Amino acid sequence: MQLGMIGLGRMGAGMTQRLLQGGHQVVVYDRSGDAIEGVAQQGALASHSLEDMGRQLKPPRLFWLMIPAGAPVDDTIQRLQASLSPGDVIVDGGNSNYKDSVRRAEDLRSKQVEFLDVGVSGGVWGLTVGFCLMAGGSEATFTFAEPIFKTLAPEDGYAYVGPSGAGHYAKMVHNAMEYGIMQAYAEGFEILKASPYPFAMPQLAKLWNHGSVIRSWLLELTQAAFERDPELRGIKGWVEDSGEGRWTLQEAIDHAVPAPSIASSLFVRFRSRQEDTFTAKVLAALRNEFGGHPIKPE
Repeated sequence: MQLGMIGLGRMGAGMTQRLLQGGHQVVVYDRSGDAIEGVAQQGALASHSLEDMGRQLKPPRLFWLMIPAGAPVDDTIQRLQASLSPGDVIVDGGNSNYKDSVRRAEDLRSKQVEFLDVGVSGGVWGLTVGFCLMAGGSEATFTFAEPIFKTLAPEDGYAYVGPSGAGHYAKMVHNAMEYGIMQAYAEGFEILKASPYPFAMPQLAKLWNHGSVIRSWLLELTQAAFERDPELRGIKGWVEDSGEGRWTLQEAIDHAVPAPSIASSLFVRFRSRQEDTFTAKVLAALRNEFGGHPIKPE
């Protein structure tokens, strides 16, 4: 199948390579000429503008976006307008807010252009093991694009999950769950590090991946990180969030669903970006005031 891939970062480049290996024809575009050249050497067809990509693709065209959520997606869709014809398909494989995806689908449908919102999970390992895909939109459009999904995903690794917005909603909650799982692992290993026993973190991570109830791919990645640097001395404890945890918590509030683990894991990420907090200063001052507990001068 022929498609255009817009955005050749770590995910987009890996997906392009997997598609090429599966026999698809991929026309690529990125703001970086070096990124284009990198996948062109793998067999992709280079385009030097979105208009150039549109000319190289045969109708009905399929444009797959792997770019940052928000304004970049709206801007790219707007720039594609001159190349679009009725029956064309735009796929957003980034981590967009599902509400934006619903809006974009409705707007494009009025122009007779189809839109699929596809949550993509797999990270940098997707090239070798496959990407997990959660697709929302028209079921007929999903069927049209299914040969692409079959190549990108491992066996049973893709699904049509509902109408417009459903794919990105599923990926949003998926990422929020990931927050909580990673937080539990992180807290457990810190307790082990603080214990009176000389635990070897790589050993325990490896051990728990063989038959234990907490074994997982994330724990395998934890093992790999510890094997490279058991004390993680080369890593600063700054943890970013890309929005899905916040959006999921808002959904939990809107539907009155308790989600304490996800909430806590998100707030810990906020805390990781502060070297000191006014909250901690107030707590220290109060302990000193009521109990005469010592304080440490700044």
